[in-house]
Amino acid sequence: MAAHRVGPCLSGAAPADGPAVRGALLIQAALAAAGRGDERAAGELLGRADEAARVAGPGGTDGGGFGGEGFGGGDSGGEGFGWAAVEAARVVAGSALGQVTAATVRHERLIAGDGWRWLPPEHRAAYLLDVARLYASAGDGLRAGRALLDAERTARGEVHDRPAARDLVGVVARSAAAPAALTRLAATLGVT
Repeated sequence: MAAHRVGPCLSGAAPADGPAVRGALLIQAALAAAGRGDERAAGELLGRADEAARVAGPGGTDGGGFGGEGFGGGDSGGEGFGWAAVEAARVVAGSALGQVTAATVRHERLIAGDGWRWLPPEHRAAYLLDVARLYASAGDGLRAGRALLDAERTARGEVHDRPAARDLVGVVARSAAAPAALTRLAATLGVT
């Protein structure tokens, strides 16, 4: 796995060898493990990504995107890898593993915390698309709709320009519990 080849998490390492790149690779691997249903591997890899986030500290930089729609994560570096990125990955991994209740609780904690605002807007929006899928799979059309609307307000292009996001808007808009604003968005996108 590429995360093992990047090198140890040393705080004085060059950016290409640093904890942010290692952490981003670990997150990618964890999400792949979760997608395969390997809860143990996903948990271990996310634990190691969490360690990398602690080493990266508040000035961590982006090692790359991750998630179903390519969200990445950061902290006070404004564009980078950090605690919020790892927490967002834990939500997406939990969702993939069928841990819907735990994932939704973790999501609510994440967006209420300070780290959330440091994620780049496009990454927040892409993550919110993943969360909308989580809520939709749980049959919660209202929260799924709210997540989609938040994603659209955060980074319009992530919803308007991605076919998968447009399809999700159409599916959720057909829910009886969908917010009226989502129905209007679906009509604007031509996915009603």
